[in-house]
Amino acid sequence: MSDAPGALTHATVMTGRSLLISRRNIDAVITSMMLPIMLMLIFVYFFGGAIDTGTAYDSYVMYVVPGVLLLCAGFGASTTAVAVSEDMKGGIIDRFRTLDIGGMPILAGHVAASTARNLISTTLVFAVALLIGFRPAATPVGWLAVAAVLIAYIVALSWISAAIGLLARTPEAAGGFTFFMSFLPYPSSAFVPVDSMPGWLHGFADHQPVTPAIESLRGLLLDQPVGNAPWIALAWATGILLVAVALSGVLFRIRTR
Repeated sequence: MSDAPGALTHATVMTGRSLLISRRNIDAVITSMMLPIMLMLIFVYFFGGAIDTGTAYDSYVMYVVPGVLLLCAGFGASTTAVAVSEDMKGGIIDRFRTLDIGGMPILAGHVAASTARNLISTTLVFAVALLIGFRPAATPVGWLAVAAVLIAYIVALSWISAAIGLLARTPEAAGGFTFFMSFLPYPSSAFVPVDSMPGWLHGFADHQPVTPAIESLRGLLLDQPVGNAPWIALAWATGILLVAVALSGVLFRIRTR
């Protein structure tokens, strides 16, 4: 087994490899970046005038941007599942194992590359939001908290995507499995208040992992009270991360016997 410095070096090399592959699949990268932007523009300009979010928001764009940021994280993380599945199907993993590169550095490289891509796409989404009227009022501490919540969710979702990539037998199946992650922001407070949803949906919408993250981002960005929402959001992200890392390790050993 590789020591910690060796594993870190391997993970760094694997990250560089994943980023190079992303440069060759520029169409997939552009799609993952542009789709959240298109959805934000559709919601703001097509549906925004018909959605009542209460009196606390000057315009719908002020309400919807935090949800789009989480949606962007889900879309970006989903590409990790496809990339991991392609590695497993293509046989490159066997070559890495002959070079004494362990499973966790390989997966960590995919996750780190996903995080880097996600941060770029999140910055792009935020820039477009500013152009169409989003005006944040976050304090310096608030900005740090926003970054912490976003990065925590990006890393957690990327690791769960890596586990899905190991579980799926084909890249196409991996892409289909990650649909659930992209779907989660919809039954939440991302686009409409939970109170406006059917009563039977309130329990799930209030207590699923995306809702406290969105409420945290919205409150922090607009300098509004957030209560315990950031801590709940970080607890969810930590729990997902721990389960995903452990599951990825088990699945990698099973798939590479």
